[in-house]
Amino acid sequence: MMTCIIRYEIDPFAKDKFANYARNWGEAIPRCGADLVGCFGPHEGSATTAYGIYHIESLTAYEAYRARLAADPLGRANYEYARREKFIIREDRLFLKCVSQPHAALVKP
Repeated sequence: MMTCIIRYEIDPFAKDKFANYARNWGEAIPRCGADLVGCFGPHEGSATTAYGIYHIESLTAYEAYRARLAADPLGRANYEYARREKFIIREDRLFLKCVSQPHAALVKP
């Protein structure tokens, strides 16, 4: 299992457009085969940094997932929405694997 972390630099005056984009991925990404952790937009601090985080089994599974996402009607529409509205300035992908497992149980005070 690996985790893809997408770091977005977004237009600070178009946070609502990014939020709409993120909600669309909330439907399309799981449907196309990745385990979406979530899309995170600016709240406090930077007004230009956002993240998308999901888990996928392997790079081979990632390639198949990307093909399904590109063929998905909502996926295609969302890519076009971002191109047309130009609210994403930069996008970087990073693939990581969790090396801290197994985790202890959460202790609630």
